[in-house]
Amino acid sequence: MAVILGRRVVSARRTPGSFLRFFSASTEYDLCVIGGGPGGYTGAIKAAQLGLKTICVDKRGVPGGTCLNVGCIPSKAMLQASALYHEAKHTFEMRGITGAEGLGADFGKMMANKDSAVKKLTSGIEGLFKRDKVAYSKGWGKITGPNTVTVALNDGGEEVINAKNIMIATGSEIIEKLPFVTVDEEQIVSSTGALELKKVPEKLVVIGGGVIGLELGSVYERLGSKVTVVEFLPTIGGLGIDAEVSKDMQRILKKQGMNFKMSTKVTAVEKTGGALKITTEPAAGGDADVIDADVCLVCVGRREFLDGLGAQEAGIEMDGRKIKVDDCYRTNVPSIFAIGDVVHGPMLAHKAEDEGSMVAEYIATGTKPHLDFNNVPSVVYTHPEVAWVGKTEEMLRAEGVEYKKGKFSFAACVGIEYGASAEDIARVCMAHPTVSEVLKGAAQKASFGKAISG
Repeated sequence: MAVILGRRVVSARRTPGSFLRFFSASTEYDLCVIGGGPGGYTGAIKAAQLGLKTICVDKRGVPGGTCLNVGCIPSKAMLQASALYHEAKHTFEMRGITGAEGLGADFGKMMANKDSAVKKLTSGIEGLFKRDKVAYSKGWGKITGPNTVTVALNDGGEEVINAKNIMIATGSEIIEKLPFVTVDEEQIVSSTGALELKKVPEKLVVIGGGVIGLELGSVYERLGSKVTVVEFLPTIGGLGIDAEVSKDMQRILKKQGMNFKMSTKVTAVEKTGGALKITTEPAAGGDADVIDADVCLVCVGRREFLDGLGAQEAGIEMDGRKIKVDDCYRTNVPSIFAIGDVVHGPMLAHKAEDEGSMVAEYIATGTKPHLDFNNVPSVVYTHPEVAWVGKTEEMLRAEGVEYKKGKFSFAACVGIEYGASAEDIARVCMAHPTVSEVLKGAAQKASFGKAISG
């Protein structure tokens, strides 16, 4: 390793057309993963377990990406805590448990518990990196060649990484700038800001009735906020949810105390004397209405994060806002792969995890990846939890496909019913974070000798 003018350079000794499955004696990497979120860290760990000399690069410094740091994990910690509080306060008496009438919530401690859960899990990822000998570079990675990633290190200076293969796993970020509102993360917040509020707002307006808006809206409704969800579409839950399920879900949430303004658009959010005035009107046009609020939560979607990646300079072909890949997740640059939110398919952590693992396996063994997006589950972690997988009735009707409909209060174990092997279960895309992932991990150990997370 040589240091030249502040640049830490990892030298390359590359034989054209060759591939090293096990750790090589040179300092060149077999795989450089850009992005330390669920797709990136899973891909990096899997690659290392298969004998590839692997390095992961992440600008956040703390691994885990949006999911572990400001998304899935902290929101689930708040959902769990608020659900326990709500259940104790509202159902203990009817169950014969007394003393909950004057129950209170320490919001500061609740937030501290959330932060503790995040720290424990993100440090756990670093522990997994050390266990499986994944090198970790903390900084902004930019592709500067088909086999080169230049990292602007968070502590200063640069690191130049040469790798036979590069995996792009940079994920997505919140859409913060809209024509009618700009997020300031204080009063007008994204999901990130909603997880850092100093107190429970008296009145909360949520713009967007998708998964994130409903989950965080549920948290604050349970803690005492008067929550109003404004949704442009006629249904909640986002795209892909079954209309009947969405309708039943809205009815339950409304009974719990959440208010909804459906088929409605927001045209302005104004700050007035420490409060907010949110102007809405029917999506189809009509008279305006104004809602007062203390905090406005903006949840209108996410965008692919490709900023400063160098994809265009590297000649990587795009398909709209997504990176174009083939069936093996390879871009038009043969040594560069892409997974997760930057490629087509649902923007979900567990989808990215499976893609990262499969691409690592493909690079190491040549086993072609396969993931049917119809089999990737979507989950809303409200109470009750709502999940869906496969095609909806609306989709089948539109396609002219005959179908039979059945309803039951709980799902049967499909794996047992159809005689699935451990490997079959290990390759199922399971929602994250859920207890079902424990079964997947056990199946991974049974099939491959190792699990990704334990």
